[in-house]
Amino acid sequence: MTPSEDKKELVRRMFDDISPRYDFLNHFLSFGIDRLWRKRLVTMLRQDAPRDILDVATGTGDLAIAMAGINPGRILGIDISRQMLAEGERKIKAAGLTSLISFTEGDAENIPYPDQSFHAVTVAFGVRNFVDLEAGLREMRRVLTPGGTMYILEFSHPASFPMKQLYRLYSAWFIPLCGRIISGNQDAYRYLPESVAAFPSGQRFLEVMQKAGMKELAAYELSQGIATIYRARK
Repeated sequence: MTPSEDKKELVRRMFDDISPRYDFLNHFLSFGIDRLWRKRLVTMLRQDAPRDILDVATGTGDLAIAMAGINPGRILGIDISRQMLAEGERKIKAAGLTSLISFTEGDAENIPYPDQSFHAVTVAFGVRNFVDLEAGLREMRRVLTPGGTMYILEFSHPASFPMKQLYRLYSAWFIPLCGRIISGNQDAYRYLPESVAAFPSGQRFLEVMQKAGMKELAAYELSQGIATIYRARK
């Protein structure tokens, strides 16, 4: 098994393990603000009126479900964690959205769909888990139609005082502590702040997107830089 396969398997097992408490912890640890961030992305996406949408690293489907409100033709979600998808499938069934949203186990770096299949591709809080970031972005670009849009919502690095200092304390102490107590998996919630710290946010990530072939790049900071929405076009 290669190092990249090792990391994918580690991420898969980790998310399988925390899937039953994942939604609760997401909302609890963000004080519910993650819902507002997704709502902002959906508001931006509505302007593009995409018919077919692919949600990469869909997890339990929070963004996919939120995007149902813009009335697309179909929303497909992929994720490497089967247990996360199972949680998501329960949610879309409860919401009566099974005719609109469907999930498939799949890898962001080897998307199981033909070229130019989707008018929009989205990722919420998953791109930092890609083993090969540029390869994943190129795959997402591949399945976009010409003129299609890519939206990525991801944690970033607050740069101004006092948010920078407060966020460091929060991510270094509060997230791992609460994650361990509630989920029982200390490693998973130590991984979260470490993966955020390693992610090339802001202008650095826009440069990676440009290298992957995307155009018309823009970044929109949320909550004083705690998260960012990146938008680009094929």
